[in-house]
Amino acid sequence: MANAEHRERPAEASRAATAGDTGSRLRTVRLGLWLLAAVLAVRQVAAVLSTPRGERLTDLETWFGHDGVLQVSGSLYASTRFTGTPFGGLVLKPLTRSAEQALGWGWTFGTLLLVVALGLIVARALPRPVGRRTVTLAAPVAISLLMLSLPVRNTLWLGQTSVIPVLLVLLGCFVARGQRTGGVLIGVAAALQPALLLFAPLLRFTGRRRAAAASGLTFATGTALAWAAMPRDSYTYWVHHRAGAGLGGRADDPANQSLHGALLRLGVEGPLEIALFLLIGAAVVTLALRRAVRYARDGQLLLAVAITGCAAIVVSPASWQHQLLWVLLTVVGAVGRRASDRLVWPVAVVLVMTLPAAMILPNMAALQPIRDNTVLFAALAAATAVPFLSRTSPYFRTPVPTRYAEPVPTRFRYVPLLPFLRRVLTRPNLLLELLLIRVTYAAYSKVRLAAAGSRERAEEHAHQILDLERLLHLDIEYAVNHAVVEIGGLRNFFDFYYTSFHFAVPLTVLGLLYWRRPVDYRWARASIGFTTLLALVGFWLYPLAPPRLMPNLGIIDTVYGVQDFSQPDYGTLTALTNQYAAMPSLHFGWSLWCGLVVALIAPRAWMKALGLLHPLFTAAAIVATGNHWVLDAVGGALVVVAGFGLTYLFQGPRARPAADAAVTGTGTVPEPRTPGEKPTDPVPVQEGPART
Repeated sequence: MANAEHRERPAEASRAATAGDTGSRLRTVRLGLWLLAAVLAVRQVAAVLSTPRGERLTDLETWFGHDGVLQVSGSLYASTRFTGTPFGGLVLKPLTRSAEQALGWGWTFGTLLLVVALGLIVARALPRPVGRRTVTLAAPVAISLLMLSLPVRNTLWLGQTSVIPVLLVLLGCFVARGQRTGGVLIGVAAALQPALLLFAPLLRFTGRRRAAAASGLTFATGTALAWAAMPRDSYTYWVHHRAGAGLGGRADDPANQSLHGALLRLGVEGPLEIALFLLIGAAVVTLALRRAVRYARDGQLLLAVAITGCAAIVVSPASWQHQLLWVLLTVVGAVGRRASDRLVWPVAVVLVMTLPAAMILPNMAALQPIRDNTVLFAALAAATAVPFLSRTSPYFRTPVPTRYAEPVPTRFRYVPLLPFLRRVLTRPNLLLELLLIRVTYAAYSKVRLAAAGSRERAEEHAHQILDLERLLHLDIEYAVNHAVVEIGGLRNFFDFYYTSFHFAVPLTVLGLLYWRRPVDYRWARASIGFTTLLALVGFWLYPLAPPRLMPNLGIIDTVYGVQDFSQPDYGTLTALTNQYAAMPSLHFGWSLWCGLVVALIAPRAWMKALGLLHPLFTAAAIVATGNHWVLDAVGGALVVVAGFGLTYLFQGPRARPAADAAVTGTGTVPEPRTPGEKPTDPVPVQEGPART
């Protein structure tokens, strides 16, 4: 017995130590998340308050008059910049002279507190069961996402009230005690933003009849009071502007992400537009309410609220950017049976709600209708189409797990492999991959353009490069450039090669790897990502004028034509891209990456040789066209080697093709199944666990 107790004590001590380590890590993570939320909040407030007075809180200033806030003569809607309801104007009437001086600071910090309260309520409203640890971690994450979102940033900058209706609805659904109190809060929210009256039928169909009746009665009472106190403004809002349509800007402005605005942007006008708006709007409301009721009965009330809010965005005559928070709340829904698919919807929503549409979709004429209505399509999808999982689904809490390669030992004792860069055996989700590639490239383009230095500094660096090349006897740019110019066919070939293959070949290589060798795709993607990141650092630290932009060198620009050196920007091209992003050369760097990847992975010798020809032709093209110095190609090679080195350092060696047979003799691996799931077809495996 004594021996048994002696054995149990170390085990208990070990479990206590493990629990203590876990608790310590959670406290550290929680502290880090709250610090991130605080930094984002301070950043947003500083951005607002550091803006000149005439450029911030512009919507709020429409209420200013010589005698105080909301003391303007005539109608609130005289300038069409005030987008609130007459009831909203009536509620803000008490803000008079004493509030005017401190209104900017008070309004900004008050809005900030409302956002924090909203994040806390969202964290507490997550589907049950939710532990205390989950809530404490989810709260700072929710607040950070809200701070980053375009609606909150727009609200802080304009001085709008659109956070208040969202908060009132959440208070009525999750905090208020008693159905009548909750219904009154939601009714006040609807009086401030009429489309939110859609929550009344949601309450009715989920068994909260008293709350539904209270919300409708409160909305009617508030609207009637506004009619009695402000008849002229009420008529202007409800009749002349058709419940706010056209207030805050033209109804067809891209900032209006409602169905009404989208139809106008597509050129549909008059009775046809009204009929389509009513018909499609009715269909959206019907589908959205049916889905919302189903998820509310399933125990996902927050998701039901978010779906109803998305329907309100669609059917409102005007849904401006500061009124679109409902889409962000749909990230609480679980989508996809596989763990690798579970991030697609949340990532897409976060990107749509935090980035301008130009960063999500390329600037192509065919995609313009989608770019103009990105948030509307997200709201439509959430309200009517996205297959959110039920809590009764076996995949809700335990999705089909992602298969990883066997871990490899670290190559350096003090640099551990990064756990989130583990090699995955399954093919990544295509939609998520395309979205992230597009956003990453848009961010790269912005940083590259922002890294442009002065003309004097760039030319000084160019003289340094030229002096070093002369010392090394590498200054061949002039001779190669003029030799190519003399041969028309060769000049046309290099011009075409320079302008056409820079993006086409890397995208083709990535596409083939994604299709045929998903494990190698992830490895190759990581290496080109590190390469590009290191190149951006080079652009920032060492702006360099290419040979074609150096006066008195006699280099002929074979691609863009003769440059006017008397103009500081060398013509209009500099306004579109950073022409001083020459060191290192990503033209050569990406081509070398392509050649090395093909040489390592291609199964046949002729394919490997063909792949290695690409960097050779690219090196000749960048020098012959006058776009790069020889040493720029050397710099490109260095960042490529460093990119592969960082990938090896953090992820370990590349998976070996010979390991395929170690996974299964047939080259396939059956998908893991949840108990009760029907068997599925085996999934092909291109790469197996890495061998060390």
